[in-house]
Amino acid sequence: MHKDQVEGGMKDAKGKLKEGVGKMTGNERMQAEGNVDQAEGKVQKTVGNVKEGVRDALKN
Repeated sequence: MHKDQVEGGMKDAKGKLKEGVGKMTGNERMQAEGNVDQAEGKVQKTVGNVKEGVRDALKN
């Protein structure tokens, strides 16, 4: 597993938490920040998946 996959997953989870708290408190800014964090996390996780795929392909 590549570090970008792990960090991306953590950022996605943090974003979901932020979004949830934003919804519960009616804080639209926090909710929006949570959505941005989720998007960044998903992109970072995808980059990690690509790097992992390249690394696996080079091993074979």
